[in-house]
Amino acid sequence: MSEPSKIWLSSPHMGGGELDFIHEAFEANWIAPLGPNVNGFESDIKSYLKTDKQVAALSSGTAAIHLALVQLGVTHGDEVICQSFTFCGSINPIIYQGAKPILVDSEPESWNICPQALDEAIEDRIKLGKKPKAIIVVHLYGMPYQVEAVQDIAQKYNIPIIEDAAEALGSTYKNQACGTFGEFGALSFNGNKIITTSGGGALVCNSNDAKSKTVFYATQARDNAPHYEHTHIGFNYRMSNIVAGIGRGQMKVLDKHIGLRRKMHLFYKDIFKGVDAIEVFEEKADAVFSNHWLSAINVKAEANFTREDLRLFLLEDNIESRPLWKPMHMQPVFKDLPFYGGQTAEDLFERGLCLPSGSNLTEEEKNRISTKINEFLKQYGLI
Repeated sequence: MSEPSKIWLSSPHMGGGELDFIHEAFEANWIAPLGPNVNGFESDIKSYLKTDKQVAALSSGTAAIHLALVQLGVTHGDEVICQSFTFCGSINPIIYQGAKPILVDSEPESWNICPQALDEAIEDRIKLGKKPKAIIVVHLYGMPYQVEAVQDIAQKYNIPIIEDAAEALGSTYKNQACGTFGEFGALSFNGNKIITTSGGGALVCNSNDAKSKTVFYATQARDNAPHYEHTHIGFNYRMSNIVAGIGRGQMKVLDKHIGLRRKMHLFYKDIFKGVDAIEVFEEKADAVFSNHWLSAINVKAEANFTREDLRLFLLEDNIESRPLWKPMHMQPVFKDLPFYGGQTAEDLFERGLCLPSGSNLTEEEKNRISTKINEFLKQYGLI
């Protein structure tokens, strides 16, 4: 008997219009990392975010965070606070700059940075003579962090925020787009995101000057001269016109994709309705709107099974699911970094699971998922 087809956690979902922009680029020979698609994609994002801020299209979300740190003057010996419960792309750019990450725990409501632990971390670093140069905060799985509480702390100590909204395009807090709250905001268009350019990202900047500097650094910091002149260290981070064409096509289906992801969240809410052992991750306040990039659950400590039991059960039918992000302070490469907080991030990693969430899941695939989960719940006497 052949193995059933794989159901992916989050696969690319093309809208069909992407090729029109790509063909235009080929016909005009705009293949380099500049051109009308790049300009148009930046304009499309800016319009979608409903912001006066400026957008620079880049090669990845990690590149966006890196260039934000560069412009904030983060350098060797500095310290930058970062949420521990995140993907390594949030923290690696701090290391690129020779700076030291200071890791902070999450709070259980949004799974994002804990304001109380953040305040304690800043106070302690200042006492040690190292006031942090920046704070990197993440909207994890598309869920907005506690915006006002974090902003208040950042203002209290006059520390700029870099907003990692890589997973949160389309999410809002009080109708304001995630990615527009910080000094800088990073977006990602990786293959598994709400929309994709195959690989790519963008930096949301507070001013035209900040965007100009971003583009300057992203194109090898080439000075204005007839020859190649360099007074700064630059990077090869600019998005190509071809990739941006994919993005322009994807922007046309962004709202549709968000609607479908949010329906997947409701799909799991329905499956786990009445199952006390499982909590479905969702908004806890009316002001919060999540794109539900990934639907996630938390298996309660008192359950008679683990998230690994469920993950392996789904895998029997070739259904991909994945543990929540392993916190950075638990990673071998970062285990010796300072960490402030308690057990929230660790507990979430131990008990949390991301479930298939793609906007392109078919009814047949959803039936396979629900059938398999119900089999599991029956096995453990939960339904």
